[in-house]
Formats: sequence, structure tokens, C-alpha cells
Amino acid sequence: MQKGKGRTSRIRRRKLCRSSEPRGVNESHKSEFIELRKWLKARKFQDSNLAPACFPGTGRGLMSQTSLQEGQMIISLPESCLLTTDTVIRSYLGAYITKWKPPPSPLLALCTFLVSEKHAGDRSLWKPYLEILPKAYTCPVCLEPEVVNLLPTSLKAKAEAQRAHVQEFFASSRDFFSSLQPLFVEAVDSIFSYSALLWAWCTVNTRAVYLRPRQRECLSAEPDTCALAPYLDLLNHSPHVQVKAAFNEETHSYEIRTTSRWRKHEEVFICYGPHDNQQLFLEYGFVSIHNPHACVYVSREILVKYLPSRDKQMDKKISILKDHGYIENLTFGWDGPSWRLLTALKLLCLEAEKFTCWKKVLLGEVISDTNEKTSLDIAQKICCYFIEETNAMLQKVSHMKAEKEALINQLTLVESLWMEELKILRASAETLHSLQTAFT
Repeated sequence: MQKGKGRTSRIRRRKLCRSSEPRGVNESHKSEFIELRKWLKARKFQDSNLAPACFPGTGRGLMSQTSLQEGQMIISLPESCLLTTDTVIRSYLGAYITKWKPPPSPLLALCTFLVSEKHAGDRSLWKPYLEILPKAYTCPVCLEPEVVNLLPTSLKAKAEAQRAHVQEFFASSRDFFSSLQPLFVEAVDSIFSYSALLWAWCTVNTRAVYLRPRQRECLSAEPDTCALAPYLDLLNHSPHVQVKAAFNEETHSYEIRTTSRWRKHEEVFICYGPHDNQQLFLEYGFVSIHNPHACVYVSREILVKYLPSRDKQMDKKISILKDHGYIENLTFGWDGPSWRLLTALKLLCLEAEKFTCWKKVLLGEVISDTNEKTSLDIAQKICCYFIEETNAMLQKVSHMKAEKEALINQLTLVESLWMEELKILRASAETLHSLQTAFT
């Protein structure tokens, strides 16, 4: 038998490979997790599958205590452990919520409870859970304006809209907060500050699980679908796994089953959904490395940047793309330009005598080799433009990191987003080069 080809050699190689993988450091011994376990146990939660740990790259998460098989229950969290609007309405806040008109939103009810309980400190029944929640978040709404200015254009616009939304949420809630003054010795303005509400809003937005919609007379008509799930919400996201997660009406527990296998002491992941990195950054405040759903968006302005300005049919072509939904969600991905982007470019590159074929373009038909080649050439120019712009932004981020040490964590996150986009653009450029070669 050839050396290194036997069963023993294969096992040795697998062990070496596994041992080289970054391992998490078990944090079950830490006081905050000891208290959380006691708190959960008192609420009928028992778990031997998972343990809190700190992992390189992802930070705090949950580690498998034993091998987990496909289809196995990862975690089953009793309803008594969930923080929902039911929890809030049953609390000291219930009477104030019930009589307030117009009815508060489910989100406001949850945020108010979080701020109030955090203010209560040691007196809070939810202290063990509150103690392990992040003290600060990295969603764009929490970033400094000069850092937001370094985001990709499309994400920057969404980040600014997100900030405006939270500011309006705070402003519209202040009268309700004032009505709670009888509950507190301190002035409510000092308790329910913008920073306190922002923390609560981010907690719900980044950590809540989905429940079946419910409707309550004392709350507004907005969907009441969020629940905070202590301990379960330590599970980090990976786009490479699939799980089945839902509230089980029979067991009255929120349950997650894996469709993957996990070895002992591995980090166990769940999937928040097939989100690209800009969406993950916006909603959760992180970037997923090697995310298969990651992409780079092409705006209308960039789409037409390298097209001939003398094209008299350009306005009509743009109008057709708009009418048929081909002016947005045009992207470069790991496999190259998306079908939607190439289709839009093929229509925009139609020669005057071929313009009547625009319906065939939208159906995916090839009009001519000239049209195919021209659209690929334009796509390559756009891709190269993005590569240059991305490198320039990475230089800006690098310079700011050197100058503003206090913003290093925020800037590192933005840098990772641009780095992932650069990898995608380089992969797309290679794909486009291969496609172009077919026409030379």
C-alpha cells in the first residue's frame, strides 16, 4: 500500500485537520452564566447539549457539549423563559399600557420593559438575562456619522433612514414615557433617554425570535411577532447551515432542530435567513465572511455610466427596465454579474435597429453576438470601476483607523464589509474575463 493512503493515515489527517480548527473557550464557569442557568432552571429549562463559549471570529456563542445529529433538537426553551408582550402586560407596566391611547405598539411595549428592568438593576426579575445582553451594538444606527459616511452608498442611505426611524420612534414615545412617572422616583426623562431606548430597540431588532402574530386590544395593530429568548439568542448566524425553528404549541416551547451534524465542542450555528452582508450589517451589525448570499449592488447611475450618451433611445430603455422591475437589485456576486444585471445591460446595449427585440431580451433570448459582447464589456468596466472605488474606500478606512483609535471597532467592521465586497468584485472580474474570451 502506498505510504499515506491507508485508513490509519486518513484518521490521523482528519484529527490534525480538526485540531487545527479554532476552538472556543468554555465560559460556563463565569458568574453571569451560572446565574443565568439557575434562572432558566427555575423556569423549567434543562439543557445538556450546549454551553456558552467564546470563539475566535464570532465572539460569544454556544458550543456543543456532545455530538449532535441531523434532525436532533438543539434547544427547547419553555414559554416561561420567553420575554413577550404577554410578559409586559402582566407586569407593573400593564395598567399603563392598557389605558394609554392610542395604544402603544408591541415594539414600544417590549422596549419600555427592557429599559425599565435594566434601570431596576438588582431588583429586576430578569437581571440574569439582562446581564448577558450586549452593553452596546454595532448596527449602523449606533455608529458615529463619520463612520456611516464610509459605508457603500446604498447601505449608507438605509442606515440614515434607520437612524431617522429610531429618532422618530423615540420622539413619538416620550408622552407615553411621561405617563409612567408614578412608577419611578427619578425623572422618567433620565431613565427613558434616547440612548436607553436605542439600546432596547437594538436588543429587540437583533435578538428577537419570530412568533405567530397575535392581536391585543391594548396594543396597536402592528404585528406582535417578537419574543426575546434568553440563552437561545446566544446562537450565532452562519449562512452555511439550516435549522428548523418555531414555537411548538403542544410543548409550549420555542424549539430549534438542526439539519446539520455537529461534533463535540464545535460552535453551533443557526441561520437568520439568506441575507447579503449589507442586510446583515443593517439589521444585526455584523458581516459574514465568505457569505454565499453576499453581493455588490449596482445603482442606476453606475448602470448607465459607460453607455453611449448619444443613444436617443436611452430614456425609453430605462423606462422599460423600470416598468418590468429591472432597475433595482442588480448585483455582482461570487459567480459574476447576476442574470438581472446582464439582462438590464443587454437591453440598454440594444442597437437602434434591434430595439424592437427588447421583450426577447427580458425573456433571456440571445439577440446577437454583438449585443452579448457589448453588454459583457460594459459589465467589466462597471466591475473595474467598483474595484477602484472599493480600494479607495479601504484606504480611507485604513487612514481613519490610524487617526481615530476610539473608532477602531466600528471602522474594523466597515473594513470587513468592503474587504468582502472586494473579493466578490475580483471573482466577478475573473468570470467576466472568461465570458469575454469566448467572443475573441
